[in-house]
Amino acid sequence: MWYFDSTIILLIPAMIFAVYAQSRVRSAYGKYADIGNQRGITGAQAARMILDNNGLRDVKIEMVNGTLSDHYDPRKRIMRLSSRVYNEPSIASISIAAHESGHAIQHAEFYLPLKLRNTIVPVVNFASMLSWPLMIIGIVIANGGNYVRGNFIMDLGILFFASVVLFHAITLPVEFNASSRAIKQIEALGIVYQEETSGARKVLSAAAMTYVAALATAVVNLLRLLMIRERN
Repeated sequence: MWYFDSTIILLIPAMIFAVYAQSRVRSAYGKYADIGNQRGITGAQAARMILDNNGLRDVKIEMVNGTLSDHYDPRKRIMRLSSRVYNEPSIASISIAAHESGHAIQHAEFYLPLKLRNTIVPVVNFASMLSWPLMIIGIVIANGGNYVRGNFIMDLGILFFASVVLFHAITLPVEFNASSRAIKQIEALGIVYQEETSGARKVLSAAAMTYVAALATAVVNLLRLLMIRERN
């Protein structure tokens, strides 16, 4: 039957890569969350130092539940850090806090990729929910004999999913740039000693791999949709 489509085999490499990326994040975070930075600076303190140094004293920092639930909310100009990152003086904590501070700086500087990503978020959320259902409906209609209408609906589903791929593609420069800003800030402000920078880089590079994996998975799924469309 069509839902056991052979194109799902294309997902296997992407899924393996995604699992590998997640394992790298867990490994890097687990290691450097247990290694304290020599200055004894917590994630919240590091974030405050970076924000204040960049004229962002009005950006609030809040503690939230969860693990690796850290994020910057551009709408409310609030940085939310998970409890361990907020409270603990580890290399992982200051790395993650500095990364989120990088997003706050991007927002303040009207960094174009971030602005584009934030703009298309509502569209992508809507499109991601409808893309596969539209494909299924289109296939059913086409198999029922109405090829023109079925193909049109499938094309619409593909177009919707293409916006998801675009979102992940835009996310890459946003995340890599935030990590680059993070390293520059913690070095410039003396938050870490030189020998601790490599640990911070490992934490941030591991996290970046998850975004690469997400893009790879999205691209593969788009290819699957195109192949299914051609076959129908």
